[in-house]
Amino acid sequence: MKRHIEKHFTASETVRDIVIGMSDGLTVPFALAAGLSGAVDNNSIIVIAGLAEISAGSIAMGLGGYLAAKSDAEHFESEKEREEQEVKDIPEAEEKEISDIMLKYGVSEVESKPLVEALKRKPSKWVDFMMRSELGLEKPEPKRARNSALTIAGSYIAGGIIPLSPYIFMNKGGNALIFSVIITLIALGIFGYVKGRFISTTPFRKALQTVVTGGLAAGAAFFIAKLIS
Repeated sequence: MKRHIEKHFTASETVRDIVIGMSDGLTVPFALAAGLSGAVDNNSIIVIAGLAEISAGSIAMGLGGYLAAKSDAEHFESEKEREEQEVKDIPEAEEKEISDIMLKYGVSEVESKPLVEALKRKPSKWVDFMMRSELGLEKPEPKRARNSALTIAGSYIAGGIIPLSPYIFMNKGGNALIFSVIITLIALGIFGYVKGRFISTTPFRKALQTVVTGGLAAGAAFFIAKLIS
């Protein structure tokens, strides 16, 4: 008999971090560079400002990801401690909660009795069951906060270098802006499509939305800078 192997996508947290970092990394430096292009005709100023923004943005975004992941871990631990205390102090109420959970899946109280008895013999497994089934919480990876910070920051830097690269390698601001717009819109389209493949069934729509959002942000920044200057 051929062995059945199920394939599921399990890197959702990493993908989420990449999406967070890359989406802002592509859009914010792109808008900044376009806005500065509308005010000054000096690529050096645009590059310096862009690199400063990428540095500050990646640190801020990475720190935000780190604190969010730490908060999730702390929340998990506090809820786990509460469940452990409830299993110890009010086991009857927790047994009733198991039966109520199983009823949602069409399993009667009588049918769920063996599960209840099995979990009572293993308090740690009982707590794990309640954390997942009652609260919908999974134990975070030990290095989740660090990895989240690095992934978001790295994705932000990678995204931010794309719109800035023409200003680094070209001399004239106008030409650099044109190439920046072209390569960034292409990158936004690819990024939006890939993001759509992971999180929805409409990758082309996600690609279009991402391109339009980035384009509008950069266009608004450019014309506002033009009006002010």
